[in-house]
Amino acid sequence: MNWKELLEKEAESSYRGTAVLFGLVDDSMLDWKPETGDNWMTTGQLLRHSATSCGDSFRGFLTGDWGLEEGVNPASLPPEEMLPPAEKMPSVENVGEAGELLAEDRRLALDLLASCRDEDLGEKAAPAPWDPTPMLLGHRLLQMIDHLKIHKAQLYYYLKLQGKPVHTGHLWAM
Repeated sequence: MNWKELLEKEAESSYRGTAVLFGLVDDSMLDWKPETGDNWMTTGQLLRHSATSCGDSFRGFLTGDWGLEEGVNPASLPPEEMLPPAEKMPSVENVGEAGELLAEDRRLALDLLASCRDEDLGEKAAPAPWDPTPMLLGHRLLQMIDHLKIHKAQLYYYLKLQGKPVHTGHLWAM
């Protein structure tokens, strides 16, 4: 299996499972967040963050366009801008919006993946603005898919904590 095939399979599986879980969220649940601890996203913020977790990062790694104003170096951003606290993160207005954003993110990520060469995925170095550690481009893109998977699992537990009858099959889109 090559990098491109691996990344495509992992992305498709992750997006499919995330879409299943999005379908279990009600608009009335968007303001919910765990009661204990701090720096928790609301369900609406989690949906928004999950729905935009791969495509823009794929674009950044593959084209250098991180969606910032011209001349802004992402590596120069202060930590609170690179990773803002939960209360500053945007939310979706409704579950329909989250589904549309997720579909758009999927299309962007898979289109960008299709446009790159497998050799680049296995040979090209790809430092991240938040982590200059040397790493292959394919590995970085896999990390972004893992980012989606982590938030998919977070949503699974949010749903469980809200009393939704979710089971492992929902998590894996079975």
